[in-house]
Amino acid sequence: MAEQGVSMDEERDGLDREALHLVVVDDGAVVGTCRLLFEGSTVKLGRLAVSRSRRGLGLARALLTEAEAQARARGAQRIVLAAQLSAEALYDRAGYGAYGDVFLDAGIEHVMMAKSVWAAGGRAGGSRSAGGGPPGGIS
Repeated sequence: MAEQGVSMDEERDGLDREALHLVVVDDGAVVGTCRLLFEGSTVKLGRLAVSRSRRGLGLARALLTEAEAQARARGAQRIVLAAQLSAEALYDRAGYGAYGDVFLDAGIEHVMMAKSVWAAGGRAGGSRSAGGGPPGGIS
């Protein structure tokens, strides 16, 4: 949050208690995390973060892989997320497809992305354009 310049008030949305939180711990310290919100056949992935000192080691990819496994285990068909534009390539490499308009969340440009988590996997995105906002307020 501090690195992104996002206030604690903007970050808190009251959904943490109903979410599944995935964490990467190294020597007793949390160095990576994300959360999953289950809504029928769709999982909303959010709050993916890796400590600056641990970036480039594959931890974000490991979190995405585990998120997909957890989604499949609970019968989900797809994962959706609001990606910061600076992280879009990470999600693209993991098979997520962008869709919809670029929008601002907490003053940071985002784009919606999705991925099918059926056994065969595959992109579930479409096309996007500038302007607009997130469908359903996903964050």
